[in-house]
Amino acid sequence: MFTKILIANRGEIACRVIKTARKMGIATVAVYSDADRDAVHVEMADEAVHIGPSPAAQSYLVPDKIIAACKETGAQAVHPGYGFLSERAAFCEALEKEGIVFIGPKPKAIKAMGDKIESKKFANAAKVSTVPGWLGVIENADHAEKIAGEIGYPVMIKASAGGGGKGMRIAWNQSEVRDGFDRARSEAKSSFGDDRVFIEKFVVDPRHIEIQVLADAHGNALYLGERECSIQRRNQKVAEEAPSPFLDAKTRKAMGEQSVALARAVDYQSAGTVEFIVDKDKNFYFLEMNTRLQVEHPVTELVTGIDLVEQMIRVAAGEKLGLKQSDIKLNGWAVESRLYAEDPYRNFLPSIGRLTRYRPPEEGQFGDVVIRNDTGVTEGSEISMFYDPMLAKLCTWAPTRIEAIDAMSEALDSFVVDGIEHNIPFLAALMQHPRWREGTISTGFIAEEYPDGFAPVVPNSEEKAVLASIVTAVELLRRDRLDRLGGRLAPHSGVLKRDWVVKLGDDYLQASILEGMISIPMEIDLSIDGSKALTVSSDWRPGDLIWRGTVGKRSVVAQVRPVANGLRIAWKGMSVTARAMLPRIAELERLMPEKVAPDTSKLLLCPMPGLVVSIAVAEGQEVKAGETLAVVEAMKMENVLRAERDLVVSKLNAKPGDSLAVDAVIMEFA
Repeated sequence: MFTKILIANRGEIACRVIKTARKMGIATVAVYSDADRDAVHVEMADEAVHIGPSPAAQSYLVPDKIIAACKETGAQAVHPGYGFLSERAAFCEALEKEGIVFIGPKPKAIKAMGDKIESKKFANAAKVSTVPGWLGVIENADHAEKIAGEIGYPVMIKASAGGGGKGMRIAWNQSEVRDGFDRARSEAKSSFGDDRVFIEKFVVDPRHIEIQVLADAHGNALYLGERECSIQRRNQKVAEEAPSPFLDAKTRKAMGEQSVALARAVDYQSAGTVEFIVDKDKNFYFLEMNTRLQVEHPVTELVTGIDLVEQMIRVAAGEKLGLKQSDIKLNGWAVESRLYAEDPYRNFLPSIGRLTRYRPPEEGQFGDVVIRNDTGVTEGSEISMFYDPMLAKLCTWAPTRIEAIDAMSEALDSFVVDGIEHNIPFLAALMQHPRWREGTISTGFIAEEYPDGFAPVVPNSEEKAVLASIVTAVELLRRDRLDRLGGRLAPHSGVLKRDWVVKLGDDYLQASILEGMISIPMEIDLSIDGSKALTVSSDWRPGDLIWRGTVGKRSVVAQVRPVANGLRIAWKGMSVTARAMLPRIAELERLMPEKVAPDTSKLLLCPMPGLVVSIAVAEGQEVKAGETLAVVEAMKMENVLRAERDLVVSKLNAKPGDSLAVDAVIMEFA
């Protein structure tokens, strides 16, 4: 067994590998760029080596720098994590030449499976079911249009060396092929240094289901069940689960055996994943094989009890698998939510900045529920524009699917992140969505259910009563605390006021205190808009960011933030501003004029912090609705900004190469 390994990665996956290495008694070496000088993985590792500037192409993607770091520290092996150099056969070969072990498959398997075009050809030869498509090199946009027409729309345009949803576009008609081809090729070149793309038929309403395989150097190979990864946005996974609610035992076995056969055919040695798309009739088609550890591997670990990173290290050290196929049992259900630094209310555009608060839920086993949080950040960490925007992977396990989902819902509601925008509100709403809870999903779920983008969930009457109860309880404690502060000019005196008015969004609700005392812990009986008594109990204290308690028979975990004259409450995908007032104050509040947002209809604002890739128009130019105005790149993704209506460009305020803040004015219109 190795005594020291280097992790050629960053963020949560580097931290994840370090945890297992530490458990195995193996020393670890971290590498870091300028942007990651103070990163968590650098602090966790036994040693750390600086490898260059912030852009990945000048640091994490340079094999020579990784090899030099191995020599400097005496690391005997390299774990690549995922992304970066994890699927580069040339990197694997370069390590072998230096006598350094690559903790992953051999170059033969990486070459055969790591390239999407070559892997499709290989799978066809091995009689694995594949999606119809064109696997040759596509010369230009005209060639792409011709091929797409022959295959039949819709088609998927994909980067051959791609991953993580980058370099992928769906085209539903001829005009979308040309733009999709250009964007996919440009993203592929900037992300992977390889601009080759291919085209295949896009299966309508597919599920994305993948099989985890594990193989050693002694001819042993097995599969560890499947993961359902159909909840995707822009071809990037958002939430995953294991097992799939769709597969039956027969289909699972067929997919697993086919995956193992494919792994054996390429002499696979490590953990790997065979991805399939599955149609509504449970027909499955090979999509690609990822010759590395997957982002979503924790859900498989939770339902099988097998540490995949440990298995990878043991296989790389030459050990035989200590498992047989008959040993693999799927126990319970696991769900993973990917927390991204992105704004769900702005079409999930990336967000950067400092984490002024980062307080994940407590990890461990709580009754029948297990909570796990794989992360690479901490409070005070800087989220930069140079890397993937993932903050953490929050996972829950429970005996049944619904219990795991409910545990995830509560864990998300208690996950505090401030300083940047994040997708927790969307993930919390997803956990309550009927289609998700029923398991009737496809890769088109987000586009179908949120065609106009995500907006906060609108509370129903029962939920309004819960929210009104929370804000009333918080306001009573706040006032009581103020009254107990010494030196106030006019402290409160007299009996507790019975009647209150709660403004919830645009609604005004009557709240009456029926019984109880103002204390910590609190227990009072409230009536909301004439309802029967609701017993509200909580040990919340002023200053706490999480309100935990019960309202009636309902257990509630919600986030509360003070705002001007009120409270911001986030709960199960809802986000409301609420205020509890005495009736006379409420009368006056109703008379206050509404603040009108400024008119920005004649401005093109930068929707996220990013780099201007191109400006497609000139001053004085007439532009038709739908035409491209500019392209802005953020976190390796190119975002095309289009005209929403016919207009004339009056002034350009930015040029290619400019780094812009969110809402910076790119151009003005007449």
